[in-house]
Amino acid sequence: MTETDSPFSRPLVVATVPPEGVDVDIVADAVERAALAALNDAPEIERLEARLHARPFGVAGIEVTGRISAEVVRICVVSLEPFPTEVDETISVRFVPAEALPQGQPGEEIELPENDLPDPYVNGVIDLGAVVSEFLTLGLDPYPRKPGAALPADAGDREGGSPFAALSRLKAADSDDSSA
Repeated sequence: MTETDSPFSRPLVVATVPPEGVDVDIVADAVERAALAALNDAPEIERLEARLHARPFGVAGIEVTGRISAEVVRICVVSLEPFPTEVDETISVRFVPAEALPQGQPGEEIELPENDLPDPYVNGVIDLGAVVSEFLTLGLDPYPRKPGAALPADAGDREGGSPFAALSRLKAADSDDSSA
């Protein structure tokens, strides 16, 4: 992801990373949190912080490790009420220059290593904000449920029953029409 793709950008110039690595603390401001909340269909992100360590690996690679922590307000899929949730995700990503990755032609097979391929960086820059944004999104439950929220006991007993029962009735009606 380039810095223009993300509403949350923290560029890291690869050439500035010393051999022992560099610690990077990231805290999203109110405007960035609002943009990330909209991106993730959340009413609000109350807090988003990351503590990362970037260090060289291999010839031109950078390894980024650390944690993100966030407080996100979500909407319960059962009650439709807002409720706060915590996100705490471990980050571990490796980057190499885009040109160092295998380049295949359409229809050509390429041999992939046993482990995941590193992510590419372009023009000597890694956007740590985009990395944090990605791990925030991955850490969100796609079907958030407020603690204690449950469907009513009679939710499946309404007239018509399940969609499968409705299909069964249609099939039975079709059989009756064709035999007549």
